[in-house]
Amino acid sequence: QNAIQQARLFKEVAGVTGIALTKLDGTAKGGVVIAVRKAEGIPIKWIGVGEGLEDLQPFDPRQFVAALFEG
Repeated sequence: QNAIQQARLFKEVAGVTGIALTKLDGTAKGGVVIAVRKAEGIPIKWIGVGEGLEDLQPFDPRQFVAALFEG
């Protein structure tokens, strides 16, 4: 719920047009971003899967969902 409120505020104040989801190389799965996307209509454009610039990748929803369910 907090993430949705934060996204709403950023969208109102800064005119956010897309989400870059980072830190996916750690333990967080990033599932909350789906709720933010649904509630605010802000598209997910990039994901970060490491620490380097080369680890920033275009978002692929099918790969993201598959990764959520991987053990």
